[in-house]
Amino acid sequence: MGIEFTAIDFETANGFRGSPCSVGLVKVRDGVIVDEVSWLMRPPAGHDFFDPRNTRIHGIKAPMVAGAPRFGELFPEIGAFIGEDLLVAHNAAFDMGVIRSALEVSDLPGPAYEYTCSVVHSRRTYSLVSHSLPFAAEAAGVPLKNHHDAVEDARACAGIMLDIVRRSAAPDMPGFFAVQGMVPSRLPAYIPGVDALSKATRAALERGTGTETKAAATGWAGWPVEGENPPPNLLADSSHPLYGQTVVFSGNLGMSRESAKKLAADLGAKPASNVTRATTVLVMGDGFEAGDLRNGVLTGKARRVLDLHGKGQRIEVLSEPEFLRMIDGTWPGTLRQA
Repeated sequence: MGIEFTAIDFETANGFRGSPCSVGLVKVRDGVIVDEVSWLMRPPAGHDFFDPRNTRIHGIKAPMVAGAPRFGELFPEIGAFIGEDLLVAHNAAFDMGVIRSALEVSDLPGPAYEYTCSVVHSRRTYSLVSHSLPFAAEAAGVPLKNHHDAVEDARACAGIMLDIVRRSAAPDMPGFFAVQGMVPSRLPAYIPGVDALSKATRAALERGTGTETKAAATGWAGWPVEGENPPPNLLADSSHPLYGQTVVFSGNLGMSRESAKKLAADLGAKPASNVTRATTVLVMGDGFEAGDLRNGVLTGKARRVLDLHGKGQRIEVLSEPEFLRMIDGTWPGTLRQA
């Protein structure tokens, strides 16, 4: 049987995860990529505004999907390609959340899926200053030429997972999980009218999702003071990527620093105010992207991270979108003017 799974990546039209506009799927059999497919799609009706912040990332605009089927029309084909495979995604909670929320707002049932997160496994395998997809792909020896193209991202995710499993010497995915002392995560089946809506969907329906008016009304929130560092929630899910991490924030996000710290602490992280030898995660605002680590667009805290990483400390830098994907949040910040 060998190593078998399907890698998946979604891009969304706006800050609500139930607004998929593109998906890429890559199938692995016996440790080899054997098939791949991708679709552009219109997000579910009522959630299909294309926020410029998202378009800036993936380049997809509303006219490009005007003649495409909606998510609900495509989901049977997506599901048929996946079959009963284990799903692998980079920041998998986000991609699984896209499936769940898009099903919910489309009023469609969906099956249960087992999945695993290549970010979690990357952290266990590679010593990187960022475990974003381009950095992890490079560590795995996988070329990533067009980041945020859904099928290219899914292909890179598959390559990362294959490299990590091979390094473990496990013959297949069950053997890999046994070696790691882990089990796959599970996205429960969804039945409309029976199962409760997810927290993300409830919040989106309450506030409205992705309209031009709402996008224009949001802006960078100033962080005049560090504020208190709340204690970590020790009862949080210990499998979450932020559980047990010491997290520092730098720059302006689309939320207050107090809110960011509370969200991290609720997930079992320990917020801190300065980068030290205890720091394991630095979240960067001000439109930071992972590539900035190589082009010199850095704050003092980020330079301190690079210095500590160069001395052997395992420490990771996250952008605002990466952090928000981890905390199941939406992106309220606006584009900076050039």
